[in-house]
Amino acid sequence: MTRREWLKFGFGALVGTVSVMRWERAFAGTSNSIASMLGYQADDRLLIIHADDVGMCHSVNAATVRTLENGIVTCGSVMVPCPWFPEIAEWAREHPDADLGLHLTLTSEWRYYRWRPVAPIEKVKGLVDDEGFMWRSVEEVVQHASAQEVEIELRAQIERALKFGMKPTHMDSHMGTLFATPEYFEVYVRLGKEYGIIPMLLKPTPKIYKLAKRLGLDYAVLLPTLNKAVEQGYILLDDLVLGVEGDTYEERKAQYYNIIENLEPGVTEIIVHLSGDDEEIRHITSNWRARYNEFLIFTSPETKALIERKGIRLIGYKQLAMLWRR
Repeated sequence: MTRREWLKFGFGALVGTVSVMRWERAFAGTSNSIASMLGYQADDRLLIIHADDVGMCHSVNAATVRTLENGIVTCGSVMVPCPWFPEIAEWAREHPDADLGLHLTLTSEWRYYRWRPVAPIEKVKGLVDDEGFMWRSVEEVVQHASAQEVEIELRAQIERALKFGMKPTHMDSHMGTLFATPEYFEVYVRLGKEYGIIPMLLKPTPKIYKLAKRLGLDYAVLLPTLNKAVEQGYILLDDLVLGVEGDTYEERKAQYYNIIENLEPGVTEIIVHLSGDDEEIRHITSNWRARYNEFLIFTSPETKALIERKGIRLIGYKQLAMLWRR
């Protein structure tokens, strides 16, 4: 069964049994309770500024460390299979207060700069292409990899991070692969509970449905597992911003500032992709300018001043993890 057929089947099975409006009513007030439990006012706007793809290469590591130490990025997640993972793992050991999680990775998207699974290849054959690397796209993973293989690889990544001395504060999914099928998503949520690492989860709101659709995903098929997660006390974010369009500094800055100025009450996560301006990142991706401009934006005193002026509260996953573990 193709991914498209599976999503259609899953959604059809849920029609008549799941009401988005019922979910919205069920989640009404949870943002206020999260804010209150964190010591904020019920109508405060809480913002997570999260660096993705940490560990991918040295340029990304260096930029992320600078924003964590001197900017307004509050946390980030690390790609364990990547070549430069040991560098950021060492930094994490030396900075135990840093808010770093795991960017669970099942794809290797770049043309030449690629990586393989952490688990032995013979145990996760469905996760690799003919060249022995992870698949480039989410669609290819769904077509070839079983949920059992996904679980084996995720466990290997988590165990490797722990072996390197990391204490992950949270976990999320590179390119959203773990949100692509109910089986993958169930593994993701279950391993979060087993290892005591809070997974990034989103409330099933119209905005999130629209975001998922833009990524080629159907959030509705995940609702049964999401419902169980809520019953078990998992925390769900109100909104997620997956970057902005445009290559120039001014284009991206204007869009990010518009998002910040119009932030709604609740918990919002803005995902940023950072790098320096160097030969390494230029050879990896043609989109390096966007990454470098995001680094400049989120180390800018002007951005920090805007957040303070709007009365927005910066938080990280450490705070959410403490609530989750209570």
